[in-house]
This record gives sequence, C-alpha cells and structure tokens, in this order.
Amino acid sequence: MPVCFLLPLPPKQVEAKIKERKNPLEETIRLLIGLQDCDLRIRKIHQKRAEGPEIIKQLAETASQAEAQLQETRQGLENAKKERRSREKNLDDLRSKIQKSNLKLSSIKSNKEYTAVLKEIEDLKREKAIQEDGLIEIMEELERLEKECAAGEHRLDDAKKRYESDQAQILNELRQLENDLSNLLQERKTFEGSIDATLLKHYTSLMNHRGGPAVSPVIKGVCQTCRLHIPPQKFNELIRGEAVMSCPNCHRIIYWGEDERFQGLMDIS
Repeated sequence: MPVCFLLPLPPKQVEAKIKERKNPLEETIRLLIGLQDCDLRIRKIHQKRAEGPEIIKQLAETASQAEAQLQETRQGLENAKKERRSREKNLDDLRSKIQKSNLKLSSIKSNKEYTAVLKEIEDLKREKAIQEDGLIEIMEELERLEKECAAGEHRLDDAKKRYESDQAQILNELRQLENDLSNLLQERKTFEGSIDATLLKHYTSLMNHRGGPAVSPVIKGVCQTCRLHIPPQKFNELIRGEAVMSCPNCHRIIYWGEDERFQGLMDIS
C-alpha cells in the first residue's frame, strides 16, 4: 500500500500571505540568530586562545629538538676526531716499528731469528693495513658528520627564527582575540537582555549540550543542521510563523530559512 505524505504549501504562496501581516516571531528569531552568531564567534575565539600557546609550545619543542640533535651530531664529530687522532698515532707507531724491524734484518745472522723478524714485519704490516682501512672509514665518517653539523646548524637557525617570528605573531593575535572577545561579550549581553528568560534558558541548554548551533534554518523542508526532513504539517506551521518551533529530529530551535527577512543572517557551516 503506497504511503501518502501531506505536502507543504508552495513557499512563495505562503510567503506572500505572511507579508500581509507582521510576523510576531520575527524579532525573536532575529535576536536568537544574533545571539547564536555571538556565541559561535566566542567559541571560535576560545578555541584559538587554546591553540595559540600550544603552537608556541610545539615551536619551542621543535627548536629544542633541533638543538639537541645538533649537540649529538657535534659530540659524534668530536668522538670521530679523537678516533682519527688515535688511529694516526697507531699508524705512526706501526711505521716506526716496521722501520726498526727492517733495520734489524741487516744485522741478523741466524735463519731462525731472520724468519721470526720477517713474520714480525708481516704482522706489523697487516696491522698497519687494518689501521689504514679504519682511518679511511673514520675520515669518511668525519666528512659525513661535518655535513650533518652544517645542516643541523641551518635547521636550528631556521627553527629559532620561526619560533621568534611565529611567537610574536601569535601573541599579537591573542591580544586581538582578547579585544574581540570583550566586544562580543558586551554584544551578547544586549541580545541576552532582549530575549524571554525561558526561551533563553532553552537556547543555552541546546548550545551547551548539542555541540553545535542551537538555532537552525529549515530550507525546502530540511533542517540544515541535522539534515533530516521536517514533517510536512510541521513545515507548514513553521512557514506560518505562529510559535517558536523545534526540529522533531535534533530538537534545535528552527525557523524558515527561505524567508527573505532572515536571508544572510546566519551561516551554520
């Protein structure tokens, strides 16, 4: 069996009738939209106020990490230099020992002793080759560490400059936010004092517990916050504008968003 829906009156037809009389809810809706606009901007300011110090903290941590990394690289470079000096000294000692052993060969008369000295020279040369290979590795490591130190110094310099620059900008923005917040709170008081206390309490509860707008336009029968359809009969009542209404789905205060009197008053995105 097909389901039948009660279709709303054509919006233009209803709007023409409404224009013939003054809508008693028009000022109330305007005040609620104005109050909500203040509250949403205040909410954004609070979010930005919380973000500012966190961004500064992250910038400081980035600079601190860059400095710690540079210190670690510098320490590695210093250790590599010590290792190079140690290997260079070992090589000098080995060259000296090889030279002495070669001189010793000329004065040796015993074959056994001669063989022993030759073996000693071969062992020294083998150790010298190992030390030379190690020295080459250390020299390559020194070159790498020197390049890394230069890059680290550049990163640290950039991090410090960004910290100083962004911190000054953020602190300036925070001062401006404080000024904007003060003005908005004054503006909010004006709206608050003009709205019925019971309605204001309902609005405040929605703002505190809904995590978004408390007042939402309805366009083409759809609540623009929860994106669900309003029943046709209720939509017709909304267009007539005889009472404050709530969305049957999300329970927010709703108004007819296609009414030209409310066009451009609110952006809920």
